[in-house]
Amino acid sequence: MKRRLSLTEIENVLYHLNYRWSLESLALWKGAAVPFEPYKLYEGYDDFISLETLASIDSLEDEAAKMRLRHALIDHYLQRSLLPHETEMRTWMRGASADVKGEKIYFKDIIPWCQNSSTYETRRILEKETSALCKFLRPFALNYWEILLEILRDELGFEGYIDYCYQKKGVDYPYFYRVIKDLLEEVDDLYFPAMDLWTRRRLGLPLRDLNRFDAIKLLSLSEFNGVFPEKSMEELTAFFRYWDIDLNETPGLYLDLGREEAKSSQAMCFILQIPEESYILMKPEGGWIDLETLWHELGHGLSAVFTSPDLSVVDREMATSYSLSESFAFLLQNLALSEPFLARYLGLSRVDSKTLSYYKVLKDLSIFRRYGAKFLAEYEMFSSGNLSDGEPYAEMMARYTGFYYQPESHLFDLVPEFYCLDYVLGWLGEAMLESHLSRELGADWMFRSQTGAILRRWWKQGNRYDIFEFMENNDLGPLSPKPLLERWHRVLG
Repeated sequence: MKRRLSLTEIENVLYHLNYRWSLESLALWKGAAVPFEPYKLYEGYDDFISLETLASIDSLEDEAAKMRLRHALIDHYLQRSLLPHETEMRTWMRGASADVKGEKIYFKDIIPWCQNSSTYETRRILEKETSALCKFLRPFALNYWEILLEILRDELGFEGYIDYCYQKKGVDYPYFYRVIKDLLEEVDDLYFPAMDLWTRRRLGLPLRDLNRFDAIKLLSLSEFNGVFPEKSMEELTAFFRYWDIDLNETPGLYLDLGREEAKSSQAMCFILQIPEESYILMKPEGGWIDLETLWHELGHGLSAVFTSPDLSVVDREMATSYSLSESFAFLLQNLALSEPFLARYLGLSRVDSKTLSYYKVLKDLSIFRRYGAKFLAEYEMFSSGNLSDGEPYAEMMARYTGFYYQPESHLFDLVPEFYCLDYVLGWLGEAMLESHLSRELGADWMFRSQTGAILRRWWKQGNRYDIFEFMENNDLGPLSPKPLLERWHRVLG
């Protein structure tokens, strides 16, 4: 009989496996040579990634550590099992491209292409082309999810996918299904007239005639790039000195902002170990979308590198939910297009600052509704057990965003473990953090050195608490949509 592993032994191996996996992902995103061939990632760890190790974890006395270690191991158990299927699907998707008037548009390039190079006509062609590609790739995606659900049920003993996510994140999904649905319906009358006016002015068409690719174009805010300041990213990031933070002298924070051809066009913060290594990768496209994107990823990176090294490995490295990190990311992202920042730091006129801030809030409401609708659709999909039918997803997305979504694309818009709800909860948390800072320090809180001190106190707590515990333990009150609703009504109403 194998001996039971100790807490320290389990922590050390999981820490090492997490690092290997993150290092592999970082290399893939950079377009660099990967340190391990996919089939070698777990070489030598078969005995550890097992139900026997899971039993060792279940015998631990520390309940909080037990839960996090259990799901950290399950993550690798699932990844190892699904690796061949994921590799096959990724290989097919990497080569899949839409032919738009002789130009090849790969899946990874759709967003920047829509933002910078598309027209209404070419976006219609892209819709038809991607519909065909999604139908072709659908069996690979469906197979991946069916195998995942089978493993969760038959090998790991979960009742289903919702039960698995609940046990991992501690989120009451039926409760938030009702809350988010009510919240979206509450602001229907605020959203649809404002968005319809914007689409008619910007694209010359009513909202009902537009699709998700038109939304990408519209929400890039590219129409306002003419007033984007002629400053380098280094000049822009000097802002953080208001908080006594010099990004160039912040240990553990690495910025990769080059335009290498092989690099992914989607920005990402890769946190290899906390607080020692956080890498922010971005391929700048120009304009406001770059500023928003970089500030968002810096929210993730700074909250990681300012985490206390005195926390346990579990409290630093093994979060099961990332809503709190998203709150910090949205806090930084949203201040970058706020009126005070635009006028005082970037030097825009009062009119331009007010206009841009208005459309930023309308954009945020639209994206919030997208994430909320995705959660509703995914919750219904996993509740019914019918993963193959994309019609309910398309209907839900159109109902709450106003834009048309292709039914056949639903599996390719599906992010694991209801991460869309992590975004939604993160946005609720961001509005609460911003409201607190405004009350304590005034409307110009972003220019106060005290803000840096408060943020570092929050960031120091790392992943010790989930978003609900964090709000309560920092005297911010229970997580609530009230501050976010107040912002939407104040700016858009």
